[in-house]
Amino acid sequence: MELPNYKDVFKKDKIKTKKFELDPNYKLKYSGKKYFLKTYGCQMNEHDSENIKALLEEMGFTEVEEYKDADLVLLNTCSVRENAHNKAFGMLGRFKHLKEEKKDLVIGLCGCMAQEEGVIKEIKEKYKFVNFIFGTHNIADLPEILDRAINEGKQEIDVKTFSDEIIENIPVRRVSNFKAYVNIIYGCDKFCTYCIVPYTRGREHSRKKEDILREVEALASDGYKEVTLLGQNVNAYGHDLYNDYSFGELLEDVAKTGIPRVRFTTSHPWNFTDKMIDTIAKYPNIMPSIHLPLQSGSDKVLKSMGRRYTKESYLKLFDKMKSKITNCHISTDIIVGFPGETEEDFQETLDVVNHCNYDNAYTFIYSPRENTPAAKFKNQVDEKTKEERLQILNKLVNKYFLENNKKEEGQTLEVLVEGKNEKIDGYYGYSKEMKLVNFTGKNIKIGDLVNVKITKAKTWSLDGNAN
Repeated sequence: MELPNYKDVFKKDKIKTKKFELDPNYKLKYSGKKYFLKTYGCQMNEHDSENIKALLEEMGFTEVEEYKDADLVLLNTCSVRENAHNKAFGMLGRFKHLKEEKKDLVIGLCGCMAQEEGVIKEIKEKYKFVNFIFGTHNIADLPEILDRAINEGKQEIDVKTFSDEIIENIPVRRVSNFKAYVNIIYGCDKFCTYCIVPYTRGREHSRKKEDILREVEALASDGYKEVTLLGQNVNAYGHDLYNDYSFGELLEDVAKTGIPRVRFTTSHPWNFTDKMIDTIAKYPNIMPSIHLPLQSGSDKVLKSMGRRYTKESYLKLFDKMKSKITNCHISTDIIVGFPGETEEDFQETLDVVNHCNYDNAYTFIYSPRENTPAAKFKNQVDEKTKEERLQILNKLVNKYFLENNKKEEGQTLEVLVEGKNEKIDGYYGYSKEMKLVNFTGKNIKIGDLVNVKITKAKTWSLDGNAN
């Protein structure tokens, strides 16, 4: 049994690369068994679940859509906000009731919640029916952990707070056969005062560029149309491996593979370099849609958050992107009600929104997270004020979403077709600018890149016709 320990988060050592090999003893050992996996959280969690599914299927499990039909149920969890916590614990409650009917049901939990000391303590005390737990650093150990939990009949908890290994070649069962996630860097060294990510994902460590490019090239040869380069902070890529090779250079090399679309997420304004901007501007297959988290427009709040940039430097970066990158569309994250945020601070955030006219924004009420400095700040904002500020902010950002979308009416956008829209007897997909487009057309295939003329703008989507 290995438990999470926040003190180990600050460890940093030279990272070794290791290739995954499945122990032959686990190959198809559980043929005929069924699994259900539910994923919460970010794209990194979604991609982790693609690895988890592949590992389970190599062990012989087959996936089912309803948890009641499964022999194994597993939650891949998120810690970023309290709401995600509550959903996961609520789902565990459903699993408990199912286990009362199906005595042999195996229940597991993994992901970011598994990395929290408080969560593990609560599960050990109140959720003893959970059979196994593993964390974000040891997904490759799933076959061994699961096998022990099934055969030894005791709760298996195996969570590493720190890892000095990057495991390559973990099998992956991709959800899509035309768009794919590619990890480039794990963890985060920023330690923003509100954020639990460094505690759940560890310190920054980059994959070797050769491994990343090999993966992208293989996807391109398999006919994939789009890759999204993933990291808690992609801008930090390479600093732990190279002296003269950073994310700007990697982005350029990925573009040169010729894959039709390249995206990346997420970025930190503090180290978004001119090289990155110039590379995005230079290559048409790097999408002009950039996620640039603001979090707050107040210098006082930004400092308290530990964000390491100012309102002025953020706006300077924003304006530079807009001036250098053709048709640049920028989305953001904003937190309201951070400890100490006054009405004046909140107004400064609204001022930035009025300047930037964001194309999309993910807005949140501040949620205290375990072991983060901000959770201990004394000047917490009351819930009523938080809710009022969120409503005001959402009304403003929604206004700009609609205004920006209306500019697309009459324009023709290239759309990657992602699926059918039964409501309109048509299809849906995303444009280069990351706009959701619902459209009609003939002879359309899912996975195609098609030109769609936009006929109507809505707040969160566009309507159009491909013919």
